[in-house]
Amino acid sequence: MRCPAGYADSDTVLAGTIVAYAPCSLSEAAAGFARGVVTRARPATRARAKALLFAAGRLAAFAERVGLRVEESLLCEAVIERFILAGCMGVSPATRRTLRTNLRALARSVARYPEPAPVPLVRERAKRPYSQVELAGYLLLADAQSTRARRIRAGALVCLGAGAGIIAGELRHVRGSDVVERSGGVIVTIGGARSRSVPVLERYHERLLEAAAFTGERYLIGGRNPDRRNVTDALSAMLSADSSLPRLHAGRLRSTWLLECAERIGLGAFMQAAGISCSQRLGDLAAQLPAASEQQLVALLGASA
Repeated sequence: MRCPAGYADSDTVLAGTIVAYAPCSLSEAAAGFARGVVTRARPATRARAKALLFAAGRLAAFAERVGLRVEESLLCEAVIERFILAGCMGVSPATRRTLRTNLRALARSVARYPEPAPVPLVRERAKRPYSQVELAGYLLLADAQSTRARRIRAGALVCLGAGAGIIAGELRHVRGSDVVERSGGVIVTIGGARSRSVPVLERYHERLLEAAAFTGERYLIGGRNPDRRNVTDALSAMLSADSSLPRLHAGRLRSTWLLECAERIGLGAFMQAAGISCSQRLGDLAAQLPAASEQQLVALLGASA
């Protein structure tokens, strides 16, 4: 079998796959377009060649239906997007995404002056949680502060982060009156765009209730203006004075709470059994579940002993 130009003799099978592509559902012009662009793309495997041929053939057939000329200019972003939106109504969303990815890859391969590939950005990972020994060390440092107000504020910072998963931007707005005993446990009410009621893990109940009684309507971690972004800096510095402990970060406190909650609800076992390694679809599934009541949340995450 004669190979198309640019292919070595060792690529005979791959080249033959491209040359033989002539499905009866496509016109000769559409099939020829697919063979031509895939040949120039130089796919590495036979399976990759078939996938590119299928995508290019579908695009060419769509172009013929809507009156576009079947030529290399079809592989522009505008035509590809029109094809995906108007010419793929009968295929699944997964197939639609695959077709667009393959057509964009073909467009890059045949472009005379291809645009540079986007620089990959580092994906943000979950921060490393603190160990129980480290948390105990922070609470000891909180208890060692010189005044009761400092002891209360420093302890509240640890309890709100590791006990309720409150993020840094929300910590500044929590008042003592937002911490209440309710539904068989201790609840922290969070306002703002992500308003919710968060059950506190039971071992932090006593400390947080003491802090709430002491501060009342004032802010639990201190300060007069919650919009100041450095309200927690002084508290974190106080709790980072021991060289044997890592610096205290609100993000790591939240990761500690998330990890403990995940263990309690059996999230690891569920994801392992379901073969899920990424949480992308978990949010879609959770959106279809009925909202949990406050009593259910407290019973699962923060019920009093």
